[in-house]
Amino acid sequence: MVVVKQVLISVSDKSGILEFATGLHQLGVSILSTGGTAKMLTEHGVPVTEVSEYTGFPEMLDGRVKTLQPKIHAGILARRDLPEHVATLEKYHIPTIDLVVVNLYPFGATVANPDCTIENAIENIDIGGPTMVRAAAKNYRHVAIVTDANDYGSILTEMRDNGCTISGDTCFDLAKKAFSHTAAYDSAISNYLTSMNTDGTRSQYPAQINFNFIKVQDMRYGENPHQNAAFFRDLNAVPGGIASYTQLQGKELSYNNIGDADTAWECVKTFDRPACVIVKHANPCGVAIAEEPLSAYKLAYATDPTSAFGGIIAFNCELDANTAAAITSNQFVEVIVAPSVSEDARQIVAAKQNVRLLTVPLFKSHNQYDLKRVNGGLLVQSPDILDIQAEQLRVVTKAQPSAGQLQDLLFAWRVAKYVKSNAIVFCKDGRTLGVGAGQMSRVDSTRIATIKAHNAACNLADSVVASDAFFPFRDGLDVLNEAGARAVIQPGGSVRDDEVIAAADEHGLVMVFTGCRHFRH
Repeated sequence: MVVVKQVLISVSDKSGILEFATGLHQLGVSILSTGGTAKMLTEHGVPVTEVSEYTGFPEMLDGRVKTLQPKIHAGILARRDLPEHVATLEKYHIPTIDLVVVNLYPFGATVANPDCTIENAIENIDIGGPTMVRAAAKNYRHVAIVTDANDYGSILTEMRDNGCTISGDTCFDLAKKAFSHTAAYDSAISNYLTSMNTDGTRSQYPAQINFNFIKVQDMRYGENPHQNAAFFRDLNAVPGGIASYTQLQGKELSYNNIGDADTAWECVKTFDRPACVIVKHANPCGVAIAEEPLSAYKLAYATDPTSAFGGIIAFNCELDANTAAAITSNQFVEVIVAPSVSEDARQIVAAKQNVRLLTVPLFKSHNQYDLKRVNGGLLVQSPDILDIQAEQLRVVTKAQPSAGQLQDLLFAWRVAKYVKSNAIVFCKDGRTLGVGAGQMSRVDSTRIATIKAHNAACNLADSVVASDAFFPFRDGLDVLNEAGARAVIQPGGSVRDDEVIAAADEHGLVMVFTGCRHFRH
């Protein structure tokens, strides 16, 4: 437990600090503060002692030295339970500082500016701030440290309710938060500086890369029951990612639920019309666009009803009552994701208590890096956000695509991007008809896609096909032609492109090249 008699406030972001300082003053707490913060508090009638007056030393070196002084740090670091520490404070007439309120120079925001120079970045590396934060956090049994403005209200409430004291549990929680705060700050500095070249240019990837994640939840287990797991959210998570979900109902999310929901959500976000994506074991097994979500769901489900059992369903538009009723009466579903859910739909899904119902803001934003952990290392790449448009396609066959085929080819290409390689996707009229995923041979993926379509009674006549990478041989073309497809979209680039194009011409197929592939491993 910490009895707060004196507080030191030094904040770059002054949001909420006036109200907090006013509340501390009303509780009888003496306030120390640095230049800019002290000036603002004084202007608003809050009594404050400026640090330079308190220490007897002015701020110097253009503000680089403000709080780096024994009277500050001894007052923070002294252990109140050690007589020799107390005696030292008395000998040098140093009062204790019981509460430290600090947030740091905005280094991250500074270097995010494309016009930022190395000189600007260096001057926005805080020295005194992190030193005070770490000192107070180290001495958390005797000092409370606040680095987050969101904690101001709860700290004031606790002090008002408990005679100006802060509990040991609260101080420990604040210390953990403070060390995490300085770790993230130092990570940002390291990432920036190790990406800088001697000529002043900046590399895309730093020489040492640091990431910061906060735990959202422990999970019952990982991919399998004998593995333990937890879910962590990026401290700098982009808006609109699955990590920003709000769970409206249902069982706790599992490791596999979140992984599959991410695939479904990222895929469904790529469509402008109302769309539905059903994912099972990391692969879309049904995708469709329509005028409203119910039709999109029915078409997506019809692609592969067997695989849709126990799947993840995502929509890029509000989940309405009719769609919710169709899903819950038609199939077993693990997770439903949508940007919003109508009240009637919520009541319908509530009848299925175990169904996990999530809302996620609909933003087409992307992570800066795509990561894959390997034993002893980390693979880092830019995210696959390339979105091919019709004018970028190159027709390589004698047959030319119709307007309808062109739209379906682009639709199929978007779906194939989210299917594990080797990926083959049959589509027609804005819906999938058969999906072949994850095979070592592309012709096997083609055969599997046709088998799945046949099993679901999906007619492949006049369909289009997307292949995530080039056809290395003509055999894949022969299989999809026999199945009834009339147009193909693929990257091209094989040494046997001429042979494959000749096969397409032989069958009277349309073939277009994208010039890029979408491997997904």
